[in-house]
Amino acid sequence: MTGRTEWPGDGSDSSRAEKEPSPQDPAERARAICLRLLTGSPRTRKQLADALRKREIPDEVAEEVLSRFEDVGLIDDAAFAGAWVESRHHGRGLARRALARELRTKGVEPTLIQEAVEQLDSEREEATARELVDRKLRATRGLDRDRRLRRLAGMLARKGYPEGMALRVVRQALEAEGEDTDGLDEPF
Repeated sequence: MTGRTEWPGDGSDSSRAEKEPSPQDPAERARAICLRLLTGSPRTRKQLADALRKREIPDEVAEEVLSRFEDVGLIDDAAFAGAWVESRHHGRGLARRALARELRTKGVEPTLIQEAVEQLDSEREEATARELVDRKLRATRGLDRDRRLRRLAGMLARKGYPEGMALRVVRQALEAEGEDTDGLDEPF
């Protein structure tokens, strides 16, 4: 006797079949796949459907499992979209346009995307743009005005900010530093 307590499934006789659902039951496999994916992070219905399709779960079984997960609240694309917008705007400074693009790639319905991005009002979006420019402004000191403008406005554009807002925020930041901003009202 080794003094080690054996638990069911611990012994050398445990097989892989005990740890994974049998390949004969696609519904059980689909549930296990979805639960495993949802354990790591929230997912959209489309992301889970794609994962099930990739693992060759029949469409009708996948649809049944996904619908059940929705019914019990394990899949909630509206909540996913809302949390995504909040997280990515706060963490990465992304604007509504970039957030909507990301949610589209995740398979969120257009109406849910619109509701989620409407959480961000234009004042909050502009305040975030100002914070981003303020953080990057120091790194552009020593460059000529036009190059600073292009770098700062380009950074905002890549994060999905509208051109007019980006130019206004950058112009105001440059003015606050004493930079001459005559002629910067035109689009670049």
